[in-house]
Amino acid sequence: MTRKIALITGGSRGLGRNAALHLARKGIDVIVTYRSRAAEADTLVGELHALGAQAAALQLDTAHTAEFPDFCSRLRDVLQTQWQRDNFDYLVNNAGIGIHASFAETTEAQFDELMNIHVKGVFFLTQKLLPLIADGGRILNVSSGLARFSQPGYAAYASMKGAVEVLTRYLAHELGERGIAVNVIAPGAIETDFGGGVVRDNAQVNAHLAKATALGRVGLPDDIGGVVAALLADDTGWINAQRIEVSGGIFI
Repeated sequence: MTRKIALITGGSRGLGRNAALHLARKGIDVIVTYRSRAAEADTLVGELHALGAQAAALQLDTAHTAEFPDFCSRLRDVLQTQWQRDNFDYLVNNAGIGIHASFAETTEAQFDELMNIHVKGVFFLTQKLLPLIADGGRILNVSSGLARFSQPGYAAYASMKGAVEVLTRYLAHELGERGIAVNVIAPGAIETDFGGGVVRDNAQVNAHLAKATALGRVGLPDDIGGVVAALLADDTGWINAQRIEVSGGIFI
């Protein structure tokens, strides 16, 4: 039986890294992209190999759409060389950054950086990859709980994630004829280095968010990686055009 292949953008660290490990444990091969930390990506590839998966890492800055044609060419090469395939099965649009700034103080440069990575990058990278995604495959986008509830300092970031949620429904509609299901997950507060690691490292912030969560704690990377693997499993293919919040029930 041919093993499935997942491509995870921003997969060398944080939630992307955790998702890659969960997928490998489920028998899925993984290609991750990284922006600048090649050593971290190489370490992850070694860990994925140790779990019995084939794996590769490719450099990509999702903020720069001009790089996408070259990236697609390199992706084709690695698919043919390493897997003897012309396509892959699952795309996880995970790459992202966090910028914390009040609405009044958000600069145009900050807005553009968030837009280029979280909206423009997701839109046009997915577009460029369509010929390489197998019919019957899946696309999983990553939003945020902040697209549902509001916290001061995230007006720009959350607006981008709201756009990704709308885009998800359009992709599901337009790609349905190819049997490609498209969903979006919205993590809540997670203990990672995202946004400077504030949820992980600031005990006061951590406690505040844990109190606001029905399950009584903030999330861990494993809470998200497991859901990614579940949504890409063979028996969840009828889930389509859905926003799945993975937050433990925060601010309900």
